Amino acid sequence: MSRLDLTFVGHATLIIEMSGVRVMTDPLLRRYLGPLVRHGPPIADEWLKPVDAMLLSHVHHDHLDFKSLKMMGSRTPLVAPRGAGATLSRHGHSRIIEVVAGDSFRVGGVDVEVVPAKHPNARQPLGPVAEPVGYVLRGYRSVYFPGDTDVFGRMATMAPDLDLALMPVWGWGPTLGDGHMDPYDAAEAVRLLRPRAAVPIHWGTFSPVGFRWLKPGFLTDPPIDFAHRVAELSPSTDVYVLVAGETLRIDEASTRVLGS
Repeated sequence: MSRLDLTFVGHATLIIEMSGVRVMTDPLLRRYLGPLVRHGPPIADEWLKPVDAMLLSHVHHDHLDFKSLKMMGSRTPLVAPRGAGATLSRHGHSRIIEVVAGDSFRVGGVDVEVVPAKHPNARQPLGPVAEPVGYVLRGYRSVYFPGDTDVFGRMATMAPDLDLALMPVWGWGPTLGDGHMDPYDAAEAVRLLRPRAAVPIHWGTFSPVGFRWLKPGFLTDPPIDFAHRVAELSPSTDVYVLVAGETLRIDEASTRVLGS
């Protein structure tokens, strides 16, 4: 099928469908995660349909959520950074592939390259330690999913001829910790990567309980600031801002955003 469908479920959770393959990244599929509450539409039944693989970038709670993984089924193949496998196995998952940067594998008709990420490696408290990774998927089109990362120089060479970069531009609170990109860092990463298009992710979906009534700017401003900065640094890159629940469809005829 000559089409790429990218659905932004929210935060770092995306469904990527191309070349007959359906994968999900960093599933976070519930309304509450500790003190955080989800904004946007509820989780749709369509998003919970079986996937060929779930790609996990790192072991932090908002990227590796055991309840969300359970919702997708314990037999769904999981790809996770080396060091996470024992913990996933203890939670009932039996189809686990551990990877490190430099590995590659296939999911159906899609080639997947494991690439580095610059981000803290431990799940607190007392959780596993696993070096974060990103993924480059190559099928009908090429897609880079970095998980969480800061900018690093190797971005300039690790994913040549890239169609789409999914760039984290914020987080879930009013400030950012180490190993995250703000909109301006993410735009610098786009300058290095030189993708044909970019979609800002990891923004506006979760915040601490109570913040929704304050309408803080960190829930709305980062993707707009990112788009403006990309226009300055990498004007050949198109930016598509999706809200949770929207789908970006790229086919031979057009590129368009579909509502939830």
